Amino acid sequence: MNPAPTSGATADDATADLVVLHARQLAADPERAAAFAASARRILADLVAGGAALGWVEPPSQNEVAELLARVASEARASDASLRAAYLGRRLVGLGYWRRYARPTHRPHADLEKLAVDSAAKGHGVGRALTAALIADAEEAGVEVLTLDARGDNTGALSLYRSLGFSEYGRLPDFVAVGGRRYDKVFQMLDLRRRR
Repeated sequence: MNPAPTSGATADDATADLVVLHARQLAADPERAAAFAASARRILADLVAGGAALGWVEPPSQNEVAELLARVASEARASDASLRAAYLGRRLVGLGYWRRYARPTHRPHADLEKLAVDSAAKGHGVGRALTAALIADAEEAGVEVLTLDARGDNTGALSLYRSLGFSEYGRLPDFVAVGGRRYDKVFQMLDLRRRR
């Protein structure tokens, strides 16, 4: 089942197949590449404004998102990250990335830092497709352990990650502060050495 068109989407977008592009494929498509940062900012800002747990309390600025994505894309070219973008037709509906840890003793491992799906596309397999592609990229890059953390009330994401083989390895109670509210910070990992 495909999501209904959202603001700016066309009827063709609603019936198009989901495509998950790697950063190299995205860069090879000038039209998509030119619109990527602005489209990603729209998704991230809408999600954060709705209370999503993406690391921001206020929606990020266009410059902040553009700089972040440029940094991740540069790291991806050096095999230190993977950046994926999900499209329905020509419309960006999700993005995600992992980055290798900077410490020399942690370099064999990476952290899935962001996974964001347009609210209008939730429940249609976008998050699963993005996460599966990022896991495959990590395996191909020789990552040994892929980690992530999520806010404890993000039960949908935590369930998705468990269904893809991640397991919880720790929890910090009431660690995430959003105004006066507190949430657990949940740590999950996927040991890719066991899959080889």
